[in-house]
Amino acid sequence: MSKILIIEDEAQIAGLISQTLQEMSFKTFVALDSSTALDLFDLISPQLVITDLVMPQVSGHELCAQIRNRKRSIPILMLTALGSTEDIVKGLDNGADDYMVKPFRIPELQARVRALLRRSASNTTAQISRLADLVLNHDTKEVSRNNESIKLTATEFRLLEYLMSHKGRLKARMEILEEVWGINFDPGTNVVDVYVSYLRNKIDKPFEKKLLHTQIGQGFILKE
Repeated sequence: MSKILIIEDEAQIAGLISQTLQEMSFKTFVALDSSTALDLFDLISPQLVITDLVMPQVSGHELCAQIRNRKRSIPILMLTALGSTEDIVKGLDNGADDYMVKPFRIPELQARVRALLRRSASNTTAQISRLADLVLNHDTKEVSRNNESIKLTATEFRLLEYLMSHKGRLKARMEILEEVWGINFDPGTNVVDVYVSYLRNKIDKPFEKKLLHTQIGQGFILKE
């Protein structure tokens, strides 16, 4: 039975999330503040963390970083009332794997939890992905090319991980937007193009052979 840590300072919302997940046969643990959350995390070693962003004592961003330091591969879902594009990008860049905005729909929360746990289990089975001399470690979140370490933000890593899992296949912007940024994200944004550019500067620009290709008007493909 998967254990899920819920970090939420509003007891009523925490109770609703907990009850919803228990009905899915998950074992849930609730922390109403960041200090309790970190103690619980160390005690129970959960398979998934759901955290609010606005918390007493320590912000959700800082809490996310501290959790990542304890276990880099843990999936983290941010569930918060802060729903601007800037908030979502900042949350994902600071280590969240997914981001939902309150008020939320229970079926969507359930679907996202299942997806995060599926992805986590898949990454545990196949920890290393390779394309030419590009190597991605799903567990440690490390990336290298030609044996040179490449430092990526959390969002850049998630984008590369998605493209690596579909290497050789053309992926449309909307597909990438839904899978990497979540279905609540504004479909009018150019964030995919921006992050593809960031990623290309790191994994392609310093090297002669290019792996990340743009098909104009169609999308992007990672291939040799």
